[in-house]
Amino acid sequence: MLTRKQHELLMFIHQRIKEQGVSPSFDEMKDALDLASKSGIHRLITALEERGFIRRLAHRARALEVVRLPEQAAPGAPRGRQPFKPQVVEGAKPAPPAAANDVRELPVLGKIAAGTPIAAIQHERDRIQVPEALLGGGEHFVLEVQGDSMRDAGILDGDYVVIRKGDQAVNGEIVVALVMGEEATLKRLRRRGNSIALEPANPNYETRLLGPDQVQVQGKLVGLIRRYH
Repeated sequence: MLTRKQHELLMFIHQRIKEQGVSPSFDEMKDALDLASKSGIHRLITALEERGFIRRLAHRARALEVVRLPEQAAPGAPRGRQPFKPQVVEGAKPAPPAAANDVRELPVLGKIAAGTPIAAIQHERDRIQVPEALLGGGEHFVLEVQGDSMRDAGILDGDYVVIRKGDQAVNGEIVVALVMGEEATLKRLRRRGNSIALEPANPNYETRLLGPDQVQVQGKLVGLIRRYH
């Protein structure tokens, strides 16, 4: 799911390329979305690229390409280094009977890095059994990963990340961060002076540098589940 502004920008770019064969300028995008500055367009472009909807083409002016369109037409409203070494659980293999009491059933609250407001993510859509060995104390929830921005940390598109709920994180930990009260993303958090950097684990994506009042930690990564189909 995209935010309303992300959806509006994606469809504007798609329509302009369809009509004129070239993507619109940043000024045209700013005016079309009625934004005060181009910095908002830069953030929206980064979010769309990270989610696999657009791609920047090197060595070309106005170098944007629409890769895919959203499945749903109506966005916005909610519905219905200490490198991380993930412990991968193969979901297709049933646990032996002896281990039946060593799992905890956790809610799956949505997709991470999908641009969904946190209020929508908090709606439970499924439940999944997670080994107690991944958890420890505290409250936990599960999110499905969308995109490859954390690929080099061993977190792939379609994986399920296990998150321990909380608003604190140690420098260098992978966290679920709420950006500007709207967009939830999975990134490595680093503090740089008075700023917070949200670092991807893929050189194809840029680090986002934000003020401390623009980032809220929702929880930190404690485990990963991968299903093989």
